[in-house]
Amino acid sequence: MLELDLVLNALIAGLLLGGFYAAVTVGISISFGILDIVNIAHPAFVILGSYVAYMANAAFGLDPIVVGVLALPLFYALGAAIYQIYFLSFETRGQESLRGLAFFFGLLFVTEVALILGFGVDYRYVNAAYVDRSLDLGLVQIPLRMLVPCLVSLLMLAVLQLLLTKTFVGCAVTAVAQDPLALQLMGADPTRIRRIAFAVSIATCALAGAFLIVIQPIEPSIGREYIGRVFAICVLGGLGSLPGTLIGAMLLGVVESLTATFYGPSWAPAVAFGLLLITLAVRPAGLFGR
Repeated sequence: MLELDLVLNALIAGLLLGGFYAAVTVGISISFGILDIVNIAHPAFVILGSYVAYMANAAFGLDPIVVGVLALPLFYALGAAIYQIYFLSFETRGQESLRGLAFFFGLLFVTEVALILGFGVDYRYVNAAYVDRSLDLGLVQIPLRMLVPCLVSLLMLAVLQLLLTKTFVGCAVTAVAQDPLALQLMGADPTRIRRIAFAVSIATCALAGAFLIVIQPIEPSIGREYIGRVFAICVLGGLGSLPGTLIGAMLLGVVESLTATFYGPSWAPAVAFGLLLITLAVRPAGLFGR
């Protein structure tokens, strides 16, 4: 009975963790999977979203996830500005590969240093009605600090999937990665579409950051822990596939949770990335890749 208890709780924890991983990764699925922009600084913007939620929660007592929703337009504008700089500096010169990667590495460290200068290296946390509460379902205990972010994450992915498949702009985002010339012949500006898509990818960081600080205390450099995970999930699920991102994130979360429960947390990353290697050996395009 005790082992069943452990397995059930580990599975639930892994699924909830996977929902959070999906929220962190969805922006990379758009920027890297669809636009082929290797935004290595993405986790740093997630941490920036965490600090925005922290400041609003500390100053006004606002729910951090509500703050994340309210901050979406701000992060969208930030993403549009970053893409414009990237486009003018690298894409127009055909230098978006290594030099573009260096640009995002620079953004990663500049954002991290700015947060350290502004907030120091102490861990920060938020207060919310559900942070210290859990649902007791007999053998299974479900912490609300994991459940609420997971549910909102699923809602965010559903909205993004609808936007990408049921709207003209969403279809144009998919088309711009496949044939920009054909898109231009249809009267759409490929640069504008790419700017919108990249801005959306950064906007997701506002909510993902709010989820992160609800789940655990944060400090400026903690985003580095997620760099490998987000790209692994993106590749595992299939580049540019939001359903694949969700499934890949859930798989990674469950594998990490089970490994940490029965073998120790130090083994979790190794086993998770081993799963990635096996999947790519069997199916190089990922689970939902074309």
